[in-house]
Amino acid sequence: MKTIAELLHHYDVARAFTDELWLDLSADEIAWRPHEASSAVGWHLGHQAHVAHFMIRNLTAAEPSPDPAFDAVMDSAVPEPRRGDLPNVEQLRAFRTTVAERVHARLGAIATRQVGAPEQMIIVGSHLLTALINHEYQHDQWIGEVRSRDLGHALPPDPSDGAIRRIDGYLVLDPSA
Repeated sequence: MKTIAELLHHYDVARAFTDELWLDLSADEIAWRPHEASSAVGWHLGHQAHVAHFMIRNLTAAEPSPDPAFDAVMDSAVPEPRRGDLPNVEQLRAFRTTVAERVHARLGAIATRQVGAPEQMIIVGSHLLTALINHEYQHDQWIGEVRSRDLGHALPPDPSDGAIRRIDGYLVLDPSA
């Protein structure tokens, strides 16, 4: 099993790959939806961070949302037509950054055993980080498809790490590699 430090590195690699998929897009491209029942690139960006926050909050440390206004908008259980307006690009960037900082802080505390039940939390944290990384890549697939097929932008190369591979067309972290 990979260490928390190794997994945090993979989390950063996954987030950097996501950044390569969206940071050069215009605000209109980030907000564009292929059709009425489809989510925009911006929704996927917020949703990736939203899920990371909720997994950390619910599995390792209760903490308030970094932006409660995002909660209903970025929740995939809320039907697309009822999600409301997307935040702007700067709000998305800030939200993603804040959540990533919280992931690092909480998992850093787990890695250094500054938590209750430290051995148990190492196991929870390792699996949680693997899930967050693979969730990031799951939504990167959709962002990449829209980026290339619908918006006409080239795709960046896949991360070149021996632990990252494609399964069923999706990038995934293989924790045993």
